[in-house]
Amino acid sequence: MRLNSGVLYMDKKEVSKILEEIGVLLEIQGENPFKTRAYFNGARVVEQLEEDIGVLVEEDRLHGIKGIGKALQKKITELVSTGKLHYYDDLRAKTPEGIFEILKIPGLGPKKVKVLYDELDITTVGELEYACLENRLIDLKGFGEKTQNKILEGIDHIKKYRGQHLISTGMIFGNKVIEDLKKHEAMIRISLAGSIRRQKEIIKDIDILGSCREDKRKEIMDFFTSLEDVEKVIAKGNTKSSVVLWSGINVDLRLVDDEEYPFALHHFTGSKEHNTAMRHRGKAFGLKINEYGIFKEDKRIDVKDEKEFFSVLNLQYIPPELRENHGEIEASEKGMIPNLIEVQDIKGVLHVHSNYSDGVNSIEELVIAAIEKGFQYIGISDHSKSAFYANGLKEKTIKKQHEEIEKLREKYPEIKIFKGIESDILPDGSLDYEDEVLATFDYVIGSVHSHFKMDRDQMTKRLMTAVENKYLTILGHPTGRLLLSRKEYDLNLEEVIESCGKNAVAIEINSNPHRLDLDWRMCKYAKEKGVKLVIEPDAHRISGIDDIFYGIGIGRKGWLEATDVLNTSLVEDIHRFLKKGDIGK
Repeated sequence: MRLNSGVLYMDKKEVSKILEEIGVLLEIQGENPFKTRAYFNGARVVEQLEEDIGVLVEEDRLHGIKGIGKALQKKITELVSTGKLHYYDDLRAKTPEGIFEILKIPGLGPKKVKVLYDELDITTVGELEYACLENRLIDLKGFGEKTQNKILEGIDHIKKYRGQHLISTGMIFGNKVIEDLKKHEAMIRISLAGSIRRQKEIIKDIDILGSCREDKRKEIMDFFTSLEDVEKVIAKGNTKSSVVLWSGINVDLRLVDDEEYPFALHHFTGSKEHNTAMRHRGKAFGLKINEYGIFKEDKRIDVKDEKEFFSVLNLQYIPPELRENHGEIEASEKGMIPNLIEVQDIKGVLHVHSNYSDGVNSIEELVIAAIEKGFQYIGISDHSKSAFYANGLKEKTIKKQHEEIEKLREKYPEIKIFKGIESDILPDGSLDYEDEVLATFDYVIGSVHSHFKMDRDQMTKRLMTAVENKYLTILGHPTGRLLLSRKEYDLNLEEVIESCGKNAVAIEINSNPHRLDLDWRMCKYAKEKGVKLVIEPDAHRISGIDDIFYGIGIGRKGWLEATDVLNTSLVEDIHRFLKKGDIGK
């Protein structure tokens, strides 16, 4: 058999798969159901062919087969003869690439994916996961809470094979492994290391460093590789072992003598650039630095911990989060490492959603939880009316919510309850309520939730206009990114930050591990421009409040001190800021 050049480009299995995919694409794009069905039927017919499809094409006998009309015959011939189909390529070009990954999730066929795309503008698995975590599928026609939970389970399965993970995943599983290893009596010291200890927002694996006696290493490695969370052992040795957990994330455990531990912990924590810079500094002092120690004329200088490690080099202790070679060594030499913010510095939270919009808990439940956490204040900031997908608040509902808050203020005098809103920033930069409605809130968070693909100038102007609104208090998740899913939108962020400084608008560090937005690299810039940062959980349930831990990591990585962050302020001070008063910038 010969086809033009004598090459058979596709067999029936490959052709069937493409016809099936065309049917899916047409269904997602809302094409005529009869046309869609024709491709699904054609895929099945091709798959069940008993004759060689190449022979049928070469002898022009496809038209005689039931279920293959002229249009399908032409497309199958093009596929078999050339290995390409322009019609298929055009359809794919019109469909966001992430849709195909969404379709891999069990229970999500083309019809449901079309609803997600049309109603919620969901085009990636990450966006879908975030929507599920914000309960946006519960009231969506054809979905519901049970479907939402099944989708989350399916996403977890897909994520196992990605190779990159959110820091929250690394922290949860890494800390679990450490707690298990601490149970072994031979373990002396143990810590997370690598990018996860530096609080990088995305990690590839979990690095753990432990110390023990040399004759106990095999025993500990046997214990490690047999932990119940281990799905597969990749490599096993006395100094290093690697495993894959059932969650799909890799864990590397290194064991050293306790005398080597401080040196190894520094080495396996710092970025490559930081470690190189530290070695150069060591050379200037006539010292050699590696993971085994600091050596002077081949004799190790003993230290008991990392603090002493840095002091040998005449340096102030550098916290792990700063070890990126972004000026931390120079600052350390001058004794100018900032006193970085800590979780206990947070006095309250303002970005919290209740069941008035898409949150799980009632306002009273959230207030009680805030009291139990020792907060001085909590702000309720549900979605605004443009966020129809999140049951955004209409004006009548706002009045009802404010009446409830007034009653709760009387019932719980030990905590200040602020009335807030997360108002959508519309494409023209305006907020989606009239001024008289905005004036009823104690504060307004302005966030972009739609029209992400505006060009740089348009998006910058959009945010600048919002920042200049006298009612805007906080700019929420300023770049719109969803980690491992959606890039930040294009804008001149420096210009927006400068405008926030001029207009007394705080910028949110959104602590949701899917966002972690503002990026840590811009925190220093915002601080230099006199902008207050506010570390917020964007919580949609009580447990979500604890996400501030990840936001604190970003703040620390961005060189922030407690005084740089709005919600480390006492209730009297934050109340003054919310009213656009001075808070000591």
